[in-house]
Amino acid sequence: MNPLDQARLFITRRHFFARTATGLGAAALGSLCAAEAGGKSTGGLPGLPHFAPKAKRVIYLFQHGAPSQLDLFDHKPALAGARGKDLPASIRMGQRLTGMTAYQASFPVAPSIFPFAQHGQSGSWFSELIPHMAQVADDLCIIKTLHTEAINHDPAVTFFQTGFQLAGRPSMGAWVSYGLGSENQDLPAFVVMVSQGTGNAQALADRAWGSGFLPSKYQGVKFRAGGDPVLYLSNPPGYESPARRRYLDDLAALNEMSQRELHDPEIATRIAQYEMAFRMQTSVPELTDLSHEPDSTFEMYGPDSRKPGSYAANCILARRMAERGVRFIQLFHRGWDQHGNLPREIRQQCLQTDQPSAALVKDLKQRGLLDDTLIVWGGEFGRTVYSQGTLTETNYGRDHHPRCFTMWLAGGGVKPGISYGETDDFSYNIAENPMEIHDLHATMMHLLGVDHTRLTYKFQGRHYRLTDVHGRVVRDIVS
Repeated sequence: MNPLDQARLFITRRHFFARTATGLGAAALGSLCAAEAGGKSTGGLPGLPHFAPKAKRVIYLFQHGAPSQLDLFDHKPALAGARGKDLPASIRMGQRLTGMTAYQASFPVAPSIFPFAQHGQSGSWFSELIPHMAQVADDLCIIKTLHTEAINHDPAVTFFQTGFQLAGRPSMGAWVSYGLGSENQDLPAFVVMVSQGTGNAQALADRAWGSGFLPSKYQGVKFRAGGDPVLYLSNPPGYESPARRRYLDDLAALNEMSQRELHDPEIATRIAQYEMAFRMQTSVPELTDLSHEPDSTFEMYGPDSRKPGSYAANCILARRMAERGVRFIQLFHRGWDQHGNLPREIRQQCLQTDQPSAALVKDLKQRGLLDDTLIVWGGEFGRTVYSQGTLTETNYGRDHHPRCFTMWLAGGGVKPGISYGETDDFSYNIAENPMEIHDLHATMMHLLGVDHTRLTYKFQGRHYRLTDVHGRVVRDIVS
């Protein structure tokens, strides 16, 4: 039986209404055709951005595993006198603990063993572990009072990426791709790269860059370190580009027949993604070929920058993607989960990430791209002031700490050279200017010209948004 005739036998009431002129599939296919018709920006929703954006794109440097704010940014010199003493119950205030420290009879205070100094005209504090970030102190907006609801890695990462602790919601990159589309029709709007540090690496699920209930064309495209950057990018041996073009034309014709019958938005997605894949056969190899970068670039990004798949190499690729109009670029660097032997492991992580992170700021700035590129650096939560396990003169570990932690932003319309928020003397509770994850999301959207309360998608009878029913724009950090 003809597959289309067979499909007609299974037409349901829902399919009947979808076949009307207002069917979502027809709208999706129409937007695809509009994108092919011309214009620099492709895809996206009508009427967006809602107002003039300060940032055109985002580079999100996600430090997976939770960097210790106490050993990097949140200088607490008074803790030296409390070393080894039990953290007062009045500070802990009954906070729920992970299963890794709930059994401890005491909670010995562990001051950082790393010296801090002030840098730049801003006078921001930086640990000796991050001397390169200290060099760009006056370009950074350091937020010390992020806090989150989740206390374990997977729900915390899911919350950070999707605005919800349970899986199933669209990631932020997917929301941005859905709302704003891409500036380059030959590259995905949302690209993800993952690098591995030397420390303990928590599991990282693909749903962190998934599309949730949005059409799947908005999910992040993961670039690999070895072989083809994207799976099946190259043609098989003996199968040349003209043959692939003919094959895709015939396949598109069949898919369009199904689309006219069923109006399934995923069919429109399939058509669009096949065409994107064909164009990427030319655009991606050129993008990922670093052979024409001058030696000065690799010197700026550090000794790992010539290693494919390293954090440093991915930072160079992120800059190249920003130049080519990729809307949302996300780097995940794993290995920050330092429950034990933190001094040794955090040194290694910083050697891999400090110089490339700072170099990205410098590189974009000297190319005139920092003003309209928002860079975000940070993990899913912070680390406790008390030591997990035995505290010695040179060694300690830290458990998860969601009550306060540090991130930084640069470029894209944020105020440079400022620190926002203060924590208490133990970097355990927020003293002033708290900022929750939904606030961060709302502010990032605002910088992109999007009113976070108006970018919604109807699913199962409800209009959802990235910030759910929460979120406020933190205007104190917006220039």
